[in-house]
Amino acid sequence: MHKIARFALAASLYAASALPGLAGTHKPTVVLVHGAFADSSSWNHVVSRLEKDGYKVLAVANPLRGVKSDGEYVARVLKQVEGPVVLVGHSYGGSVISEAAASSSNVTALVFVAAFAPEKGESALDLSGKFPGSTLGPALAPPVEQAGGDQDLYIDQGKFPDQFAADVPIAEARLMAVAQRPISNAALAEPAPNAAWKTIPSWFVYGAEDKNIPPQTLQWMAERAKSRKTVSIKGGSHVVMISHPGEVTKLIEQAVSSAK
Repeated sequence: MHKIARFALAASLYAASALPGLAGTHKPTVVLVHGAFADSSSWNHVVSRLEKDGYKVLAVANPLRGVKSDGEYVARVLKQVEGPVVLVGHSYGGSVISEAAASSSNVTALVFVAAFAPEKGESALDLSGKFPGSTLGPALAPPVEQAGGDQDLYIDQGKFPDQFAADVPIAEARLMAVAQRPISNAALAEPAPNAAWKTIPSWFVYGAEDKNIPPQTLQWMAERAKSRKTVSIKGGSHVVMISHPGEVTKLIEQAVSSAK
């Protein structure tokens, strides 16, 4: 296993063991998976609300290396959680939760937050270009070459606030730009091996002004997945879990309630 993946897995399992009451119960646990150009702290506003409402929460460190490998990694984390799981993914994390849930028997609901829900064989790049509206390509910084021939992708720091987090206070968006985690180019181009949303009930929420994934694409994916409920947030950017945590939390809690 790659060193970064081993470290991320160890960190996530440590977090799981440290959460009071995470194991040994059959109440649904909310597991959050971040997407590209972000990290687990992007869920902070949602986590605080879920915990205040009495829910168990685990935010997984997504390696951002590839759909299959990242999905397998999240699935290994899920094996440490006893009882049912409501699995939530943001952006590229949607592809990952769909892959992870396909091999996990305890996932009872999926929540896609401005997230990809690919059909088997579809990639994030395929879906980004299905409808017009994404301006991510021109906002990317020069790629970082990797030893194996792949490339790591970042959003240009100067373009990050408007591209990724236009409805987030500028000071916070600038910090996010500096702390962003890269995704491998191969991960965005990798065809999805599975589509768990076909058999697991799903919910969708997204921003109506998303510049990474066209809102038309997000709505189309929700309809294709026969979403139990879809929320489009007026004026919302790609990071609605940060700018509109109340609405996102409410939808997650509805998914949890249905999964009990």
